Amino acid sequence: MANALPLVALLVLAGSAALASATTFTVGDSQGWTTGVNYNSWASSKSFAVGDTLVFNYETKAHTVTEVTKSGYDTCSEANKLSDDDSGSTTVTLATPGTHYFICNIPGHCSSGMKFAITVSATRSGGTGTSAGAPRVPAMASVVVAAAAGAAFIKLALL
Repeated sequence: MANALPLVALLVLAGSAALASATTFTVGDSQGWTTGVNYNSWASSKSFAVGDTLVFNYETKAHTVTEVTKSGYDTCSEANKLSDDDSGSTTVTLATPGTHYFICNIPGHCSSGMKFAITVSATRSGGTGTSAGAPRVPAMASVVVAAAAGAAFIKLALL
């Protein structure tokens, strides 16, 4: 059991390194998810990777966050939607690489520009996103302390 502590510490560090590279993006920055914003311009200045999070802030029921297929994006149609929410605060974790398409399915909103497409990489290349400031870094100190305390407890229990 004494050899378990270095392994636990290594696993915690590896996990925190992966989480530290994820970035949270607030869609539309301070303007949020609403009409009158050029979301393609917003998205084009960012680099997205698997594990990143998109946060959509908007008025409840006044808009939707609808992830659609390419054809749904091109035609502003929710017919083949992948997900849909109108809660006013939607968080989407980018779990797969490839192109992801988002629209608002309130009539007229998508066709007036309330849509964007992003390409998500399997891993982050180069820098991080800039929308929400620094990358998310979890509070790993408590995990490390808990792991160390747990290892100490196991060691004491074995004595």
